[in-house]
Amino acid sequence: MQLKKTAVKTCAMLLEEFQYRPQPVHPEKLIFKGVGDRDVYNISAPFEEDGEQVIAGRVEPRDSERSEVYFFVNRHGEWVPREGAPIFQLQDPFFTKIGGELIFGGVQTFPHPVIEGALGWRTVFYRGKTIRELREFAKGPDGMKDLRLIELQDGSIGVITRPQGAKGGRGKIGFTRISSLDDFTIDVIHEAPLLEGQFAEEEWGGANEPHLLENGLVGILGHIACFDEEGNRHYYPMVFALDPETGEYSDIELIATRSHFLAGAAKRPDLEDVVFSGGLIRKGDGTADLYAGISDAEAQKITIPDPFIKYETIK
Repeated sequence: MQLKKTAVKTCAMLLEEFQYRPQPVHPEKLIFKGVGDRDVYNISAPFEEDGEQVIAGRVEPRDSERSEVYFFVNRHGEWVPREGAPIFQLQDPFFTKIGGELIFGGVQTFPHPVIEGALGWRTVFYRGKTIRELREFAKGPDGMKDLRLIELQDGSIGVITRPQGAKGGRGKIGFTRISSLDDFTIDVIHEAPLLEGQFAEEEWGGANEPHLLENGLVGILGHIACFDEEGNRHYYPMVFALDPETGEYSDIELIATRSHFLAGAAKRPDLEDVVFSGGLIRKGDGTADLYAGISDAEAQKITIPDPFIKYETIK
């Protein structure tokens, strides 16, 4: 099998294809305590520190986007804030490991410099040996979410971008490589070439969590989104694979829809059909657990066929 890229596919086309593939099973709501009546959503996948599993989650009131990111640990089946862990004024947390260090980030909001009453945003990155030692080391361009890093097989670093506006429309994915974190600059981010043909002009998407596959390819867990005629948003978790050596990449495929998860609350009526990919835990038995934010109000996980296995058969 080779990485196969065909013509751009809309959300509607991807939904049509997805219904003929094996479907997700075992949806489960994650129960979060210790944050009052605030919602926890758009979580990371669990990662291990000091022998226990930790989840970073976006915590905010239902009627606001004034968000904080907490680190949670599991106690008797419920996720509670980890004692002594920092709290960040961020949205939509993510993590990776580079050079043995924890790289953590999220979206920082600030008053928009031009539009009165609106928010601007940027992606902010932290690094440290442990959660408690995290220190800010980089900021992405104003107006860019879904900026991600991944350590590649040769020790270089993949940079996954998502410009909007003149270069990216409503949001498209770009990719470039750097030799070290010292080279992670605004100019490098702006100049990253786009992966053409992944999103229709009226739709958008981004990367949420890149995975280094056994053969050196990068499996991208992300989201693709569109508006319907009533202005409601539809977000679908998706995957594709990328060859960092050649720049080749595969078609996007959906891996779940909102209907596969348990019913629950939504932040607003126009966000009911939103699944925001948080992270993927590959289990080694042909399946994977997808952790996701649901309807901008809660967090769930669900079991899916491991979407990256087929890409690991490529030589």
